[in-house]
Amino acid sequence: MNDSEISSRSWWALEWRLAAIQNGMRDAIAYRLEFLLEIVGSAAVPVILQLVLWYSIFKTSGATQFAGMTYQELISYTWMTLLFSQIRGGDLDFSLIEMIRTGTLNNYLLRPVGVIQFIYMRGLGERILIVTLCLGLGILSTAFSSVSPFQLILGMLLALVGNVIAFMIGAALSSVAFYWENAFAALMVKNMIVSLLSGELLPLTLIPHQYSWIWKATPFYLFVFGPTQVALGKWSASEWAVQMGIGLAWIIGLSLVIKLLWGISMKRYQGLGG
Repeated sequence: MNDSEISSRSWWALEWRLAAIQNGMRDAIAYRLEFLLEIVGSAAVPVILQLVLWYSIFKTSGATQFAGMTYQELISYTWMTLLFSQIRGGDLDFSLIEMIRTGTLNNYLLRPVGVIQFIYMRGLGERILIVTLCLGLGILSTAFSSVSPFQLILGMLLALVGNVIAFMIGAALSSVAFYWENAFAALMVKNMIVSLLSGELLPLTLIPHQYSWIWKATPFYLFVFGPTQVALGKWSASEWAVQMGIGLAWIIGLSLVIKLLWGISMKRYQGLGG
């Protein structure tokens, strides 16, 4: 292979990824009201639950601290989870399972691109829009809080790593669809576990210290809890770098798992339907 062929392939690899991201952005803003309502709806429930809980603990019972955190600290945590939980979101893994189940995966296998990468790149277009929106709201809020824009940006970068990990876990679990028709159940269970161990519903510091190994053994805390700790200044820049390294290690490991699982599963794929 000569230099011109290598250059051509490199350009094509970049071109289809950028095109997939642009396509995802266009799909997201095609129905702007629906796009915004989906964001607001997915964010409202956990935030309302937390606000009601903190109000009942502090204002009703008269407590001054809860698990070592003050009312203001918990409100700040809730606000930050509102931003980072939106970055972690997305249902690309459900779409992947539906494609396998119905046979529409055939349409993607015929394309000269990686199927899983293509689906993620399309979803990344929507996430980029949400990250931009959340970052803008977050920076605006720094004028009324002690959070610095630099800490917020570091938190956003960690949340993006968490977004990649979240999709890769879903993609690995989606291989179950090659063997089990009701594979959606696997993703539903995963989402429930993620909601508990990502820090989206409650700060993970509320978990007793002797059980903290449970959430530390998973990458889920990198989705919401970790970015929130960085943005609020609870984690230093050096701790952020360590957590980024951990996140990248998870990405490398999951990429190998996905390659193995999909390599095995595709051998039994019949491609009926679509």
